[in-house]
Amino acid sequence: MREFGYQRALDVPGAVAVLDADPEARFLGGGTNLVDLMKTGVERPARLVDIRELPLDRIEKTPGGGLRIGATVTNSDLAAHPEVRRRYPALAQAVLAGASGQLRNMATVGGNLLQRTRCGYFTDVTQPCNKRAPGSGCPAVTGEHHNAAILGASGHCVAVHPSDMGVALTAFDAVVSYETADGPGEVPLAAFYLPVADTPHRETALPPGALITGVTLPPAPVAAASRYRKVRERASYAFAIGSVAAALDVEAGTVREARLALGAVASRPWRASEAERVLTGAPADARTFAAAADAELAAARPLPHNGYKVTLMRNLMVAVLTELAEEAAR
Repeated sequence: MREFGYQRALDVPGAVAVLDADPEARFLGGGTNLVDLMKTGVERPARLVDIRELPLDRIEKTPGGGLRIGATVTNSDLAAHPEVRRRYPALAQAVLAGASGQLRNMATVGGNLLQRTRCGYFTDVTQPCNKRAPGSGCPAVTGEHHNAAILGASGHCVAVHPSDMGVALTAFDAVVSYETADGPGEVPLAAFYLPVADTPHRETALPPGALITGVTLPPAPVAAASRYRKVRERASYAFAIGSVAAALDVEAGTVREARLALGAVASRPWRASEAERVLTGAPADARTFAAAADAELAAARPLPHNGYKVTLMRNLMVAVLTELAEEAAR
């Protein structure tokens, strides 16, 4: 591990100023991803700026019924918060599915959004990887890719984003707030992660040196009837091979509103806009749910060894939507 400096940030402007002056510095929240990458040599920061004591650890109601979640709120506190569990249950479920209690106690909301892919070629510095070393190639395309992307990938990168929390936040139109040396800004989570294209090393729309300060969930009454379902290769905590965050508003057997996002299928949490289009105004039945899943997955481009994900995601989407419709009918 490269030697690095360490300092504790006393306020947000001070934290931002450090990275503005030193591009090789990194913000340190819980460190559950960053420290691992430092150990393997993927990340080699010259300085760590500890932001855990900044006043960004609150969850507050917003006018109209939304929530603002501070960037240093731990995953444990997020999942346990009564307003999150009541208004956005799929978010609480996603966080609980993401990691063990020990990791949730350390991991932060801002850090969760910025975690890097767990692709084995990315985390192994002896291997080429366009995300880690631009222009070196993507060996996963012809190598081990059973858990690679089936949507939105390119020949330059087929890695998937590992966040569970981000999938639920995407379904609920979350907005990310940040601070830079030039002042504050915000970006919808739908535009936060950049398309892979031929620049997979450019992962987010954050300006250089920006510090995430919080995430805002807008009012979404439909989110109260939501669910997160994750499929993984073992019953213990593991990264998803497929996941769904879904919410349905059903009246008289017809879908009035639908929210749907998919995980472990792309380089970013994937908003299932085509599926939502098919669902809205249609009967809340198995035929509609299957048609919605098929419409979304029509764009899937699996590799030779991950085609199973198309069937898995179709079945998972139908199962979760069916459960929500049955609950609405009771």
